[in-house]
Amino acid sequence: MLRRTCLALLPAAALTAAVRGDEVMYVGGTIAGLPEATEGNLDTSDPTVMKFSSSKGQFSVPYDGVTSIEYGQKAGRRLGVAIAITVWALFSKKRKHFLTVGYKDEKDVAQGIVLELPKGRPKSIITVIEARSGLKCEYESEEARKHVHG
Repeated sequence: MLRRTCLALLPAAALTAAVRGDEVMYVGGTIAGLPEATEGNLDTSDPTVMKFSSSKGQFSVPYDGVTSIEYGQKAGRRLGVAIAITVWALFSKKRKHFLTVGYKDEKDVAQGIVLELPKGRPKSIITVIEARSGLKCEYESEEARKHVHG
């Protein structure tokens, strides 16, 4: 299961860097060959898959395979992400925007990604994923929900 995935050894850049502009950061997950803390572009324009691309690699997530969507300042409990991120996020003065997506790949194997989204983009990205996957996003707190929905 995804709970076994542990990102305990995230590079320091993942804990201190903040995404800017339209860039999205792949914080970590089950994508083989893509380094953690990779910044790139997230394309949600295709009606069947969400695509992430960077100079270091790429991946796509089929919307019909999405099994969970979570948003908050912590990096997703379902992936068992490092406590260090959560502790750092609590003490950071900058608000982090983590989106955790669980999904089944083409071989029906459970996968997961944690993305850091730039300020101003969570609502549009979550809305697209919800509409195309048919699932509702879970929020880590009421504050996180208010941040997205106002």
